[in-house]
Amino acid sequence: MITKIYRVKGTFLMGDSYHEFTKEYKATCEADVEDKIYQRFGSKHGINRNQISIKEITEIAPEEVLDPIVKEIL
Repeated sequence: MITKIYRVKGTFLMGDSYHEFTKEYKATCEADVEDKIYQRFGSKHGINRNQISIKEITEIAPEEVLDPIVKEIL
């Protein structure tokens, strides 16, 4: 399977306010990235899937990666 790099932008509800996020993940498809977002935010912040709004999932080139952890994997 060929893995690609995706940048995810969205918002999540924490308390009474919404917070924006941008994350980068290496995965085989957009559905895998979406699941990772829900899993990580749920475990880290203790929020439900309906409190997370994914606005955009885009495939990016390795040269565009900003996350140091994802850069190290490449």
